[in-house]
Amino acid sequence: CVIGFSPHERKDKQDVVISLRIYTDMRAAGESDNPDDAFNYRTVTKAIIQHVEASEYYLVEKLATEIARICVIDHNAPRVQVRVHKPGALRFSDSVGVVIERTKEDFS
Repeated sequence: CVIGFSPHERKDKQDVVISLRIYTDMRAAGESDNPDDAFNYRTVTKAIIQHVEASEYYLVEKLATEIARICVIDHNAPRVQVRVHKPGALRFSDSVGVVIERTKEDFS
């Protein structure tokens, strides 16, 4: 995605590393072993990838918030933790990033 506010950051798409922790009731899937009872990680992952590849933001905080919105609003996750990191954003660091946690109430 295009992310950052300096001209050299906005010139080309950059890699970002995203990690999700989705909090949802998994009891039915754990008991039944039926994929229909499970949270559909594939569907949410596709939606996030599509969004990130088309996005242009100044801040990783905004990207993380929009990823959280996709999870809790579009895919009905009650709560999500989103980590977004930009590898090599600062000299002498592996990455720079944020961790946020959101629920549906955060978007109402």
